[in-house]
Amino acid sequence: MNKILGILFAVIVLVSCNSQKVYSDFDISYSRNGGLSPVYENLLIKGNNAHYSFEGQGKKHKQDFKISDEDLKKLDQTLSQNNFRRIEEDRKKLYDNITTSINIKKGSNEGSKTDASMIMPNFTTNWTNILTAFQEIINNNVKNNK
Repeated sequence: MNKILGILFAVIVLVSCNSQKVYSDFDISYSRNGGLSPVYENLLIKGNNAHYSFEGQGKKHKQDFKISDEDLKKLDQTLSQNNFRRIEEDRKKLYDNITTSINIKKGSNEGSKTDASMIMPNFTTNWTNILTAFQEIINNNVKNNK
């Protein structure tokens, strides 16, 4: 009986760990969350594979899709042209705001930025251009988008 329980426990642990792997194994991550009426939106990219999830406003949506090399190249160019690594975050604290975080784990734009404390005024256009590039990927690839 103890062996059966031990095996069952091991299977449960492995399944639960594997289900979270998609959220930790990525090259590029775009995440929006928070707000008075909480919204959770994630776009995770590993190679040409993308995982999108949205939860909020009474809706839930998850979808896996392939992202083209052309879209990845365009995203990388947008990150470079808008100096992603040089964008400065403000130190002011914001509460009850939907914040966006971007993490790049690979390539020349490797870094992590968030607008949780706002973006310094002279970088807001750069930040907006980058957010628009991610939103275009979502809009062009996700069916039943929000």
